Amino acid sequence: MERLLNEIRSCMVCSKHLPSGPRPIVSGHPESKIALIGQAPGSKVHETGIPWDDPSGKQLRKWLGVNNEQFYDEKCFALIPMGFCYPGKGTSGDLPPRPECAPLWHKKLLHQMPHLKFTILIGQYAQRYYLGDKKEKNLTDTVRNYQKRLPDYFVLPHPSPRNRFWLTKNPWFQEEVVPALQEHIAKYLI
Repeated sequence: MERLLNEIRSCMVCSKHLPSGPRPIVSGHPESKIALIGQAPGSKVHETGIPWDDPSGKQLRKWLGVNNEQFYDEKCFALIPMGFCYPGKGTSGDLPPRPECAPLWHKKLLHQMPHLKFTILIGQYAQRYYLGDKKEKNLTDTVRNYQKRLPDYFVLPHPSPRNRFWLTKNPWFQEEVVPALQEHIAKYLI
């Protein structure tokens, strides 16, 4: 596992497409229980090298009902983005994750974690890749019908502050989905 993580962290496959240069960010352990598959590191995470070390990560930890110590315990959570490097800024936020990463690394990485209990798919890129045509017509319906994906997957919107409008428009998420998520997390982290 350590050799694979070092190989990923040394990856240069899409370096010519990355305005800030490559800095693959990933964490995991052979005993990881839950895989969090997100989007791609933002500029702050690119700077620190710490996954989810930004406002989105703070919100995600609230949704999960875990503290920083639990979240960054690699035996609890494997933190795997769809794109391992910061893709750069677009016109309305960060660019999409680079498409090379998931096909190149995810299967190898997940294979090294035989104790995974389930996977949380965060945002549309992870849901599109892992659910394919089994996702609903849009992210809102996919998240609303999260039970259909259990026990293998739990689906979430991206916890970015940019999604405040979505969260306000969909109060059922905080009322129904977050408590169910926390219940699953507590069950697997005991």
